[in-house]
Amino acid sequence: MRLTVVGCAGSFPGPDSPASCYLLEADGFRLVIDLGNGALGALQKYASLFDVDAVCLSHLHADHCVDLYSYSVARIYSPAGPQPAIPVYGPAGTVERMSYIHGLDGDELGLTKRFTFETLKPGRITIGPVDVQVAHMNHPVETFAFRFSYGGRSLVYTGDTGETEAITKLAAGADVLLSEAAFLEGPGLPPNIHLTARQAGTYASRAGVGKLVLTHLVPGNSPDDARAEAASAFPGALEIATAGQVINPAD
Repeated sequence: MRLTVVGCAGSFPGPDSPASCYLLEADGFRLVIDLGNGALGALQKYASLFDVDAVCLSHLHADHCVDLYSYSVARIYSPAGPQPAIPVYGPAGTVERMSYIHGLDGDELGLTKRFTFETLKPGRITIGPVDVQVAHMNHPVETFAFRFSYGGRSLVYTGDTGETEAITKLAAGADVLLSEAAFLEGPGLPPNIHLTARQAGTYASRAGVGKLVLTHLVPGNSPDDARAEAASAFPGALEIATAGQVINPAD
């Protein structure tokens, strides 16, 4: 199992990265996790458009999902003809959310010809060969975190979240915690939206993970400052996600 960071910019695309998107590969199966602004173009550096087997959306904010509609257009207008539907796992309302990107009248019928939509709930599911534990996070809209397990290894992705001990529970003993860290410590931070890098480090310590990778840094926030904050709470292996980075939980 390996994860390629397609995009890791928080809230909107940055100069060096699209918004959130990750490509998880296991035993030849390709799962795209989130498809934020600008991600579809960058995804094509790492996989053919039509070699993707499934898509999983953590939540329905634009920086995590909006390029799914662009992907639907690509699949219907392929030079080889319309591509077969693949599954999309997302929160309740995913098809409606995507439909209204098409226009005020929506396009639910068209979208359901291009994708099959599966509604996420907390618990355990299987996507291709990967075991996936799903948990609610603390964010203004319904948002999920995932623990992906395959071949005795595990990687946890928080999606977007404010403070919640659900991270500690989901990530307990994981090889890698890919945690959002949109904020740096400071006064006046809004609650229940995003983590600071120090908070991400605290959860990584509590969970006893092997490696912490900070992602979803807002463009303009210093990666060096984020690293220093997280390191003050987590003494283990620590990285800042960058576009194109490959994360192997076995390393």
